[in-house]
Amino acid sequence: MASSSKRVAVIGAGISGIATAAHLKKEGIEVTVFERSNAAGGIWLYDERKPLEPVYTPVPVSQTGSSYIESSTTDAERLKHAPPGPCYIGLKNNVSTRLLETTLNRFPAGTEDFVSHGVLKDYIQNTAIVAGVHESTIYNTEVKKVSKSGNLWTVDTTTLAINKEGVTSQTSDATSFDAVVVASGHYHAPKVPNTSGLADWKRRWPDRVQHSKSYRSPTEYQGKNFLLVGGSVSSTDIARELGPFASRIYQSQRHGAFDLPAGLLPDNGYRVDEVISYDVPTAEEYSPLIASAAIPATVTLKSGQKLCDIHHVILCTGYHLTLPFLPQLHSDATPAESADEHVLVTDGTQFHNLHKDIFYISDPSLAFVGVPFFTATFTLFEFQAMAVAKVFSGQARLPSEKAMRAEYYRRLKTKGHGKAFHSLRDREAEYVNELLAWVNHDLEEAGRQKLLGHSEQWHIAREAQVQRMKSLLGTESHERSFQITCQ
Repeated sequence: MASSSKRVAVIGAGISGIATAAHLKKEGIEVTVFERSNAAGGIWLYDERKPLEPVYTPVPVSQTGSSYIESSTTDAERLKHAPPGPCYIGLKNNVSTRLLETTLNRFPAGTEDFVSHGVLKDYIQNTAIVAGVHESTIYNTEVKKVSKSGNLWTVDTTTLAINKEGVTSQTSDATSFDAVVVASGHYHAPKVPNTSGLADWKRRWPDRVQHSKSYRSPTEYQGKNFLLVGGSVSSTDIARELGPFASRIYQSQRHGAFDLPAGLLPDNGYRVDEVISYDVPTAEEYSPLIASAAIPATVTLKSGQKLCDIHHVILCTGYHLTLPFLPQLHSDATPAESADEHVLVTDGTQFHNLHKDIFYISDPSLAFVGVPFFTATFTLFEFQAMAVAKVFSGQARLPSEKAMRAEYYRRLKTKGHGKAFHSLRDREAEYVNELLAWVNHDLEEAGRQKLLGHSEQWHIAREAQVQRMKSLLGTESHERSFQITCQ
């Protein structure tokens, strides 16, 4: 990308979108941020409303974030336009605020390392204001489609307005841009496992089966038994929050690479094997259950063991990576291993054909910020934003398409396809150093000021975080035994 971009669209007003817009504006680029919620904050924007539940039968990956179980709620139109995120009442950061703080804004003096979602939401919103991004953001606006004709991208949007009487109205618009940055996050399209009987359970007892995206508070579940499906961060965090309120918590896991030790579960939490079926009674019984009643059916585990007397099932099974506004770059029926040189999304486990997880190799005027995970998030995304701003302002040059593709294929060969492809676990600092070395080479050649990398204070905080995680992950992981007899 040799020439500079004069007008850039940024999709999303979470921290990745705010950081991107801020650094683009610093370079004198005209920016418009599109945010479908009514405020900035991304996943840290708490909404007590629950999103509409996804369908529990298989649908194409490109439709997973927009296919819902029919709902009679009067708020359905608003919930579809701007689905509430996964933030629950007790959510806190698991990465120290000392690692999260960007160059754009400081946390208030005395901010603790680990804080409530409200503190992080306030930080993002305040950053948007002080960086001049808030005034460039169009809220309540969903991006419906992004397409390119000639040298310009067209962004089709729908804006939802609500009058004093609560009546909603929609207006559509189409705006042209030189470049587009996708900063819409990972938490849009819930992944529902295709496990035998699960769809039947959801159909019979819809209020008893939910994805973790709908979880909000433990207080409504006093004395209940839970089955949490999944053994990673969200499942363990929810289990620990439910611990003081629930009677018994079963955490089912498949011994995956991202599962946390069983020792992190609360005292009333029990690690169990993978669920292979949700057993369905032969009788067609749809009558609602009273609040105190357990689901009148059993769950069969891979070990052959059965669980019963379960009141609620929460699917902590993650999310598909999807780009619903870029359907032309989806190929739902294609396995990840068979992705061609142009597709961005196949089976929803990863994004394809991105240079350094940022620039779309076939057309780098389409960029992404916020794709990697197992990072310090805020600061990592800011470094990506800096790189985008330098490229889009013409101050840094991307390698040739051939060179970018060669690097991408080397990475594929090393990491393989799937979720782990975007993981920067133990490689974050190395990634940032490589990113800045490339950008700074061009800046230095032109006599411009180089970008600074992580500070010494950041590295100190990072080492403390590493030691903390080693301590947590080294927690005794034996699985507590329990007895249960199912009829």
